[in-house]
Parts: sequence; structure tokens; C-alpha cells
Amino acid sequence: MAPPSRLLPPMLQILRRRCASRCHFSTAPSLVSPPSKAVLYDEHGAPDQVLRVVDVPPVHLGDRDVCVRMLAAPINPSDINRIEGVYPVRPPLPGAVAGYEGVGQVHALGPAVTAPLSPGDWVIPSPPSFGTWQTYIVKHESVWHKVRSDVPMEYAATVTVNPLTALRMLQDFVKLNPGDAIVQNGATSIVGQCVIQLAKVHGIHTINIIRDRPGSEEAKDKLKLLGADEVFMESQLDMKNVKSLLGALPEPALGFNCVGGNAASLLLKFLRQGGTMVTYGGMSKRPVTIPTSYFIFKVCTPDPACEIVLPSFALYSTVMPS
Repeated sequence: MAPPSRLLPPMLQILRRRCASRCHFSTAPSLVSPPSKAVLYDEHGAPDQVLRVVDVPPVHLGDRDVCVRMLAAPINPSDINRIEGVYPVRPPLPGAVAGYEGVGQVHALGPAVTAPLSPGDWVIPSPPSFGTWQTYIVKHESVWHKVRSDVPMEYAATVTVNPLTALRMLQDFVKLNPGDAIVQNGATSIVGQCVIQLAKVHGIHTINIIRDRPGSEEAKDKLKLLGADEVFMESQLDMKNVKSLLGALPEPALGFNCVGGNAASLLLKFLRQGGTMVTYGGMSKRPVTIPTSYFIFKVCTPDPACEIVLPSFALYSTVMPS
């Protein structure tokens, strides 16, 4: 009779070998993880067509491996893009386990782990790591970083991508001083909400653009509670002189675009001469649209020197020299 491992479906054999290759097997008896469930895909495509839930056999822990029971893992737009195959950085196929960040609880430690971790500790993968959409994960101790267990679970599960993206954008492109202003579209996104709160802490004003849709007024009120100075719906910006809406606020030096299409041109209307627009997403799946007048009168040019790569986002800036 064939060994038990030979009886596994081919994709599970691949997943088991892949897990084993990461675990640095020891010749001494070792711990094993509990049986796990994982959401994986063997080819790129629409998530509802290619994702499936599979049972994953126990994985041996290497000397410095940590087994973590996942508590929560978000669904980011970049997760969907990886599954669809349109995101530049994606795991190898077949047998790719979806997910890129999350929070878990330490279940077991390899015998030679030196990290200050104990069973029951909450941990996050940092930098983010492929394969968080499963119930138990075995990875080297260097992947896991302890977080406080009194942090709300949904915050801990999302801290490595969205808040850090907001922080890097506020710090890396334009030197902002208290009293300066920024403008952003997609303000109701997690990144957008983080931008508002971080900017508020540093005394930076935020002008926020949101879509017209049911619940827009409630969304506007929520953003105001977070610290937004102004919140405009796209329909309010169908005018030539949008800067008249700013009142006493200064013209923004920096803009964040995560939508693309016409929403990007609305953002550009607010930017001061010499301002910078950083593009970190394209939720509309439409190209950034810049009116010809911006090239003629604002000398709008792309600045390749401002391209940086973050754990989950490539950011590009458009600079309008003074």
C-alpha cells in the first residue's frame, strides 16, 4: 500500500512539500502543527471561480519555527489582485494560499526559538507574508512580531499594510509642516481614514473626496469625527474654481490618489502650483486622467525619482513644478 502522503490529492502534496521546505526539518523528533484549513488557488482568475477551501495535513516545526493559530486576516484589494494575477508581486502557482497580513496567536514554538514569544501571545507577520488565509501557519520565528492582545483584533490584523502606507505617504514625498494641507480621494478607505488621523496628530489639514452613493452623508460625518477638515462628494467638484471651497485652508501641497480615472483629475484641481500627487492604487481600474490644461499651464510632469516600493503598494507621484 502506498505511504499516506502518496494518497493525498496532488495539490495537497505540493502544499505539504512547500510547507516542509520552509520548516528546516530536524532529524530529532519535532512538534507538528494541528490539521489546518486553507483558502488556496491553483490558477489566476476571479476569486469566486478559483478559490477553494482545503484541509492541510499537519506540518513539522523546525527548530526555530513558530506555529500560529490565525485569529483574523483581512481581504485587501491587493489580495484580490494577486488572485486575479494582475498584481506585480504574487506567490507561485499552483497551491498558492491567499492572504498577505493578519493577526494570530502563538500555538507552539520550535525547540531553538530565541524570539521573546510564548504560547498565547498575539503576533503579526512583519513584513507581510503570503498565506495568511489559513487556520494554522508554520513559519520561521523571524516572521512573527508580538503585538499587544488588548489591541482590537481588526486593527492588529490590518496594521502592516494600510496604516504604514498612510504614514509613508505623509512622510516620504513632501516635507509637510503643521498648518499645511493634503488632499485625497478614496477617503473612506482604510488608508484614507489612517491618513486623516495621522495628519490630524501632526497638525496637517485634510481635504477629502468621496464618491456619491447611498450613505455618503453618514460617511462624511464619520470622516469629520476622525479629524477631516473638509469632505466633498465628487458631484460638488463639477466646477472650475474648486479652490473657492477651501475657505481659510491653504492650497494642498500633496495629494493621494487611489482611484484613478476622473477622480484623479478632481484631486489635481486642488493642488497648489508645485504640488505633488502620489498614486498608490487604481480602484476604478481606469487610467489617471489629466486635463491638457494642466500640462500647458501647470507644467504637470511625472517624476520617476519619486517612485518607491512598499510592502504592498508601488507609489508613483505626479509633480506640478512651480
